[in-house]
Amino acid sequence: MEAHNRNHSVGGTTLHTCHPCRRTIPYRIYAVIHTCGIVALMYYHVNSLLTADTTLITSLLLLSDVILAFMWATSAFLRFNPVHRSEYPEIYADKPKEDFPKLDVFICTADPYKEPPMMVVNTALSAMAYEYPSDKISVYVSDDGGSSLTLFALMEAAKFSKHWLPYCKNNNILDRSPEVYFSSKSHSWDDEADNLKMMYEDMKSRVEHVIDSGKVETEYITCDQFHGVFDLWTHKFTRQEHPTIIQVLQNSETGMDDTGKYIMPNLIYVSREKSKVSPHHFKAGALNTLLRVSGVITNSPVILTLDCDMYSNDPTTPLRALCYLTDPKIKSGLGFVQFPQKFQGVSKNDIYACEYKRLFDINMIGFDGLMGPNYVGTGCFFNRRVFYGPPSNMILAEIDELNPNRIADKSIEAIDVLELAHSVAGCNYEHNTNWGSKMGFRYGSLVEDYYTGYRLHCEGWRSVFCSPKRPAFCGDVPKSLIDVVSQQKRWAIGLLEVSISRYSPLTYGVKSMGLLMGVSYCQYAYWAFWAIPLIVYGLLPQLALLYGVSVFPKPSDPWFWLYIFLFFGAYAQDLIDFVLEGGTYRGWWNDQRMWMIRGFTSFFFGFIEFTLKTLNLSTHGFNLTSKANEDDEQGRRYEEEIFDFGASSFMFLPLTATAILNLFAFVWGSYGLFIWGERLVLELMLASFAAVNCLPVYEAMMLRNDAGKLPKRESLSAGILTFALIVSGYFFLK
Repeated sequence: MEAHNRNHSVGGTTLHTCHPCRRTIPYRIYAVIHTCGIVALMYYHVNSLLTADTTLITSLLLLSDVILAFMWATSAFLRFNPVHRSEYPEIYADKPKEDFPKLDVFICTADPYKEPPMMVVNTALSAMAYEYPSDKISVYVSDDGGSSLTLFALMEAAKFSKHWLPYCKNNNILDRSPEVYFSSKSHSWDDEADNLKMMYEDMKSRVEHVIDSGKVETEYITCDQFHGVFDLWTHKFTRQEHPTIIQVLQNSETGMDDTGKYIMPNLIYVSREKSKVSPHHFKAGALNTLLRVSGVITNSPVILTLDCDMYSNDPTTPLRALCYLTDPKIKSGLGFVQFPQKFQGVSKNDIYACEYKRLFDINMIGFDGLMGPNYVGTGCFFNRRVFYGPPSNMILAEIDELNPNRIADKSIEAIDVLELAHSVAGCNYEHNTNWGSKMGFRYGSLVEDYYTGYRLHCEGWRSVFCSPKRPAFCGDVPKSLIDVVSQQKRWAIGLLEVSISRYSPLTYGVKSMGLLMGVSYCQYAYWAFWAIPLIVYGLLPQLALLYGVSVFPKPSDPWFWLYIFLFFGAYAQDLIDFVLEGGTYRGWWNDQRMWMIRGFTSFFFGFIEFTLKTLNLSTHGFNLTSKANEDDEQGRRYEEEIFDFGASSFMFLPLTATAILNLFAFVWGSYGLFIWGERLVLELMLASFAAVNCLPVYEAMMLRNDAGKLPKRESLSAGILTFALIVSGYFFLK
């Protein structure tokens, strides 16, 4: 645990510093006060349970508050010792180039239509153009869709890189994603830039033509050495059934730019063997294949993992990571350096809370003061050794060529090297090995990033959170609500797979990492359980309000003020965190509203799907989130911060029914306030708060006619469900 200011230096030169957040002590004091409030609330519930007639109502409120108290405790543990770090890459840059370690970059893609190949190309080019010795960079692109379209796009990228990389380095360009650079209006253009832009647009048009046609025509293959590769795509070749394809598209040993001045980095396409009878373990399986293939070919000691839509936004990023990974004081136990995910094109106030400020900023600095942040799936630099067992006990691979300390000294296009690379990418290679259990990225959850980072921490590895002012990586955000909640439903299911297992953070995690770190990991593991208090507090007080039944103490009762203190105290602390880490007040409001929406959509249906799967009544797979934002009208609505509910989906039924119920409760409660007096004030406050949060839902139901409104079928179904809830409430409360 980082306890105070620390400077870390190599050879007398400081590479990075660490200092605690100023709000740590006030937060610890408030945590004690809030904990006393929670204890008092539990006493109130237990006393009510023993004395009141409404046992079921009191039990539901007690269950909800126990979950809320536990989730607050997880956030309090994350606030126990938050730290901020600074690193000095300009100092590392002065080191001799031969001292720079080799770097393998892993980029994963799976569908050329949901993840457009030009997006993959820009991510690959931005990494290839790092301000780093090019002969030490190897970019591996895993194409789990086995698409010839993606391979063609990367072939075009390899040719374009011979012009793009020299231009970036000669002109000290910061935006090294061509799409971002040429779309920017802040750059001054010269003839060289204009010519380069024409080359880029020409490449883009060829790739998009191939995508539209669905196949790679012979006339588009201009390099003879690649003609035979596309013959592998026969009528028997499918996404689920195909052989291994590994193609070296660019070799740093022979690749030079057109002037012969700059060495080009390695660019390697990998599509692992797929078979319908062999499990492929989704993204974790693809990453493990890249880990083995790269181990055979280059075996670089440092690995960067990137999502295909998360381009590099700062060419000095590897140097920032190396400020930590090469520090002799910490490197033996340092497993990875995690950068936050940042996004381009986010609406002014982040209407869907897609920046995940809690996930990528607030919680990260809390984790960093303990054992380090968790792995979030992209923007992470790993020490290759981390995938081979605990720091004190390395697990040897089944063949010597895969061990992390081996020096790869053969040509990457040597026949025996490529033959072995094909072998380790086979669909049956992992049978009876430690891959996915004790080695590599871990299997057993749809959220392989969370699970892998968690297991590495349990083994004793530490990590570091690196958050420079200029975002290191940038990606795209979903533009419709259905895409957001569908993605987070998958996350909720994957997290439940971890929490309800032998590796639960509450048991195995606490035992392996200690109380603070173990409980902090529960902040994510039990996400789906948020659905319970949100549903109870979203329905029960409102039904009670409609029937004039009191479930909370009235203002003249001292217990009323305990509820007020706990509610406003928790919300105020959350707002302070959000604003101090760079957020806005409107952004915070949207963030807390989206948390409620997730409770009635992602968390609720994630809970149901996980339960059905556990009972063997259903199965779920990995549904890839579309990253192709081609709907101009949808984009316009997003920029104007108008909710886009997208296609008809049953996932919005509970949310819409709850919104209608809260509106009825608010209207009836406002009228009833003159009849009941102070008796139902807390219930009315809760209904009012929920109704204000549901304003976008009411607008989408009644005031809009565009394609992003709530479909009439959902609105009608929600109305019927609301009526059923009100009727059932009569028997429940009366």
